[in-house]
Amino acid sequence: MADEVLIEIENRVATITLNRPSQRNALNSAIRKQLPKAITALDADDSVDVMILTGADPAFSAGVDLKEFGAAKPGAAFADLSDPSVRRDDGRMRYRGALPPREKLLIGAVNGVAVTGGFEIALNCDFLIASDRARFADTHARVGVMPGWGLTVLLASRIGVTRARQMSVTGNYIDAAMALDWGLVNEVVAHDDLLNRCREIANDSISIDQRAVRRMLKTYAEVSDTTVAEGWALEDAASLAWQGSGYDPAEIEAKRQGIVDRGRNQLA
Repeated sequence: MADEVLIEIENRVATITLNRPSQRNALNSAIRKQLPKAITALDADDSVDVMILTGADPAFSAGVDLKEFGAAKPGAAFADLSDPSVRRDDGRMRYRGALPPREKLLIGAVNGVAVTGGFEIALNCDFLIASDRARFADTHARVGVMPGWGLTVLLASRIGVTRARQMSVTGNYIDAAMALDWGLVNEVVAHDDLLNRCREIANDSISIDQRAVRRMLKTYAEVSDTTVAEGWALEDAASLAWQGSGYDPAEIEAKRQGIVDRGRNQLA
């Protein structure tokens, strides 16, 4: 894999880094090809439980590489998206959003600006932890293109449709503090602490039965695709299927004391 996408695996956590810092990690054709392949490979890697996606400082991603886009022949800027592994015969994407289907947790570590296509990649993560240097903007309309990686769905679900509209029709940036206030990110930390904090969260997740973590993530995804009433039914069905012939009381008791002790330590 070329240097545009770096992968580091340590203690069952894979850190994926977009690595074009001098171009603010703009999404050229190489990144657009390599990033989905990296996520698919790591999702299948038995040595990995959690993935963290970030950018090489100073940016998360400034979006699609407009210099490459502007220099391309008509229709060629996204020629990689015509690949049969990406698009079906009817022209529709084989999967929704910027990133391929996965089972494992993907944490977005937003270390700087996340703009337009880069913003959409961040939104395709399970949740976001932001550096105090993070900034977010949707400039699709300003560029004269329309989003295709789920921005109008995912952004509205995070911050509400009226705030999402405001970001899209102005192209204005919001800072990390406002992103936290609006619910776009879960936490804001000092820039130098960002990856350490994401790894702490990853380790908390790794300490749980990974089958349960992945089933929980799948249930959230299924419920988000439907109505509230149907969501209740889906969760009930998933719970019954998970239980199967019944819970093992001995297994639950074996976990119980560790959960109690952990809770006491966190509340102390």
